[in-house]
Amino acid sequence: MKNKIISDQFNVGDNRYTDLFQPETKHNNQATKVENRTDLMTDPPKKLAEILVITSYPPRVCGIATYSKDLIAALRKQFGTSFRINICALEAGCSNHIYSDDVKYILDTSKSQAFSKLAGYINQNKQIDFVLIQHEFGFFHAQEKAFLQFIADVEKPISIVFHTVLPHPDEIFRAKVRLISYVSESVIVMTNRASEILVNDYGIAPDKVSVIAHGTHLVAHTDKDVLKKKYGLTGRKVLSTFGLLSSGKSIETTLQALPEIIKISPDVIFLVIGKTHPEVVKNEGEGYRKMLEETVKTLGIQHNVRFVNSYLALPDLLEYLQLTDIYLFTSNDPNQIVSGTFAYAMSCACPIISTPIPHAKEVLTNDTGIIFDFGNSEQLAMGVKRLLEDDNLRENIRLNTLQKIIPSAWENSAIAHSKVFEKILGEKIIPHYSLPSINLDHLKKMTTDVGIIQFSKINQPDLSSGYTLDDNARAMIAMCMHYEMTADNNDLPYLQTYLSFIQRCLLSSGRFENYIDENLHFTKQNRKTNLDDANGRAIWALGFLISKELLLPATFIIQANSIMQIALPQLSEIYSTRAMAFVIKGLFYYQDTFGTKETIQIIEKMANRMVQMYKHESAENWEWFESYLTYANSLLPEALLNAWLVTGKRIYKEIAVSSFRFLLLKTFNKDGIRVISNKEWLHKGEEAYYVGEQPIEVSYTIMSLSKFYNAFESKDYLEKMHIAFNWFLGKNRLCQIIYNPCTGGCYDGLEEHNVNLNQGAESTVSYLMARFTVEKYKA
Repeated sequence: MKNKIISDQFNVGDNRYTDLFQPETKHNNQATKVENRTDLMTDPPKKLAEILVITSYPPRVCGIATYSKDLIAALRKQFGTSFRINICALEAGCSNHIYSDDVKYILDTSKSQAFSKLAGYINQNKQIDFVLIQHEFGFFHAQEKAFLQFIADVEKPISIVFHTVLPHPDEIFRAKVRLISYVSESVIVMTNRASEILVNDYGIAPDKVSVIAHGTHLVAHTDKDVLKKKYGLTGRKVLSTFGLLSSGKSIETTLQALPEIIKISPDVIFLVIGKTHPEVVKNEGEGYRKMLEETVKTLGIQHNVRFVNSYLALPDLLEYLQLTDIYLFTSNDPNQIVSGTFAYAMSCACPIISTPIPHAKEVLTNDTGIIFDFGNSEQLAMGVKRLLEDDNLRENIRLNTLQKIIPSAWENSAIAHSKVFEKILGEKIIPHYSLPSINLDHLKKMTTDVGIIQFSKINQPDLSSGYTLDDNARAMIAMCMHYEMTADNNDLPYLQTYLSFIQRCLLSSGRFENYIDENLHFTKQNRKTNLDDANGRAIWALGFLISKELLLPATFIIQANSIMQIALPQLSEIYSTRAMAFVIKGLFYYQDTFGTKETIQIIEKMANRMVQMYKHESAENWEWFESYLTYANSLLPEALLNAWLVTGKRIYKEIAVSSFRFLLLKTFNKDGIRVISNKEWLHKGEEAYYVGEQPIEVSYTIMSLSKFYNAFESKDYLEKMHIAFNWFLGKNRLCQIIYNPCTGGCYDGLEEHNVNLNQGAESTVSYLMARFTVEKYKA
């Protein structure tokens, strides 16, 4: 069929193209199969879709090899139980690389027979469902006809990833690219400009092309001064560039600019990071590097240039980029459609000055970097001087750069690729998100000896934001949940910190204050804000901790109960809907340990108020307690469920079930969960507005689903619980991760076009409560 498509589309009878598609007649080589491993999947319940990735691969030193390794690692981490990935490594001649067990096949691209043999094997192997090819024209130039015939012969669906897309092709080159595209089910490129070129210059159908940005690594953003000290660069302004060295990098452009830069910053240093490209060494030796070294001597800038002549391990490379004050990208190739080095620099929040390659023109705007003309050292020097002299501008560019690049994190790239796979393979592949390992690092980083700090700037705690009772109450619940799972005694000091903070907020009246500044004073905000919800959360946290009396040290229980005894007499005066729900939830847990008739009476009094609210507001198609859905909605039906579990009153159960069913209909659809926005409530008779989704709403929904599942054992609740948790992992409106597995923090929200990158206490603790909840239901 594919050969027919080729014939129809390219008129292969035309003698200009005939020799492109003729099968080879000589057979001297074959793809080498590597012994299969059995530990990739043990006793799968059903056949998993298998994807064969044809690519260069480490230890081959090559940008695409690194790219493929990172992409495959991300796919496996994100969707490990959804499909298999095997690798066919590309080699040219006698490379004799020693590969890891990941590599199942080797294709010698210098031998035409290898292509036909591999095509035959793919077609006969019933395990292989899909072929993903990482394409660079240089990979296949020695046997171009064999490669074109190979993709025509393969009967499995192919997706091609073009790492180079050249504009203004001649007729023959255009025909080759069109052939590759036509026999592929999908085409992936990394920039919008590359997509435009394929559509406009090559006539490729737009719906066949997917744009998936070059992946980048999430970075914990270690303190720059600490890293500079580690690498002997304290007090220096650091300019850097990295990558496999070749004349195309045009490093001399920066060297020629340095004397002018040194005039305003004598201690500036330029790091040239990376070994010479192996193909350059093979064909030209180290001539280019020696020329650069001579230029440094001629200009007398030895004090200001350091060559790091190594192929750095990823952690070391990311540290060098994080300590960089300005990253310089000086490529002299106007057709370089994408650069992995450029993307990695952005992921480390480097302000970038770049030549106008298509990638730079697409992602660098006035607020994310500076573009200068190819080879123009004078413009480069002006740009560097401007940034070095303006700390605020550099910091703004740093933050804007990070915001722009985070959608291309490898985790998000894996999600985008999975959607391509799903589109092509249909029901053969249903992506299942893998649960991340539990990570308390950011929670602990945000916690001082006073309590958990309210906000962060990206992932750095912002002590000036102070502390809140809200956050410390939730943090105590989360740490109780973790201790219940692990019995890790390292949790106990944190529990004590959060419990003591709650006690610090208690007034002699039995009410709690909520806001404390960095100097440990109650703030004026306590007088301006209704604190009922905060008081309710404190009761929830205290009741939850007390319910763990058989697990926790007795001193914790005694302290918590003493606080509760002071607070209990004031609870009946709370009328705020969600505050009452929090109180019911807290007393539900408290009742099993120290409960009395008085606590049951408080539960009933508040539950009855909620029943009356429901009867007053509910109507056909609006089974709810209020005329709007706002925040923490799932707590309301959960509160009545708790009231039913304590009292056995049927009315509580009926309203709990009906109101929760209504809420789930408003928040779940075929694509997953969409919680009510924090920017605009959903009023009766209006359409929902979903811009501004927050982690806390998803977390509360998950915890409520858990409570309803435990009460009724309905699989629908369990399924929705896992669907909701996937929101954190990328199954959301923007198809981006909300949880950051690098830091252990959780982003603060899902905005209209982007994720809020700050990782404050509320979002991080909310994620952890959700993560601990679903842990109980792992298969």
